[in-house]
Amino acid sequence: MNAVWLAVSWLTVLPVRGSRRVDRTAAGRAIALAPLVGVGLGAVAAGLLWVLCWAGMGFVLAALVSVGALAVATRGMHLDGLADVADGLGSYGPPERAREIMKSGGAGPFGVVALIFAIGVQAAAFAALAEQGRWLAIGLAVAAGRVAMVAGCRGCAPAPGSGFGTLVARTQSGWTVAGWNVIALGASVFADHRHWQGPMAIVVGAVGAALLVRHCVRRFGGLNGDVLGAASETAVAVTAALLTLS
Repeated sequence: MNAVWLAVSWLTVLPVRGSRRVDRTAAGRAIALAPLVGVGLGAVAAGLLWVLCWAGMGFVLAALVSVGALAVATRGMHLDGLADVADGLGSYGPPERAREIMKSGGAGPFGVVALIFAIGVQAAAFAALAEQGRWLAIGLAVAAGRVAMVAGCRGCAPAPGSGFGTLVARTQSGWTVAGWNVIALGASVFADHRHWQGPMAIVVGAVGAALLVRHCVRRFGGLNGDVLGAASETAVAVTAALLTLS
């Protein structure tokens, strides 16, 4: 249960206390449970969207509120990571300079554009799925973003000076990553009446997030928390967008 509380305290705004002493073993167990937290977040997002639509709010506005609620529920950490990664990738300096830009605390032009695009894609996709009454697909997309975080902690060295990256990098086994992806694929079969579309969205979203992680690891000299946040938001946006295809 310590791993559960640690995962919840790391990935949500809930006032839950994890273990006071966190080593790589505890961190690895917590990250391995990130998809479970994603399921809860996905249920909250889909449930809030359903309530707002039932109350008469327009689909687009309700979806935007739902995406905003997700940002609040996660302290905006994943979106902040996406913005930092975009600014770091947009720099032309060496890895050390890119990491300095990511740690600056502000959002540059690349980060702002990345945020607008990611939030826009997620909100538009959630609105389309809500209009079709596909609430499971919305929750699945959110959970898929947390599966991408688990995959990102498989086989990548930590970036120099990264506290969180040092804790979680290379903590996940291939079996853990494969297991969560199989579960996501199994659940995705029920996300659309065309049973191939859900698995396709999961696969493409996972591959896209993995390619982003690999590129960032090469560009920044290793893995850090910002990269994991960017991978999560990317997987959510890609998966949700592909689930809307008709």
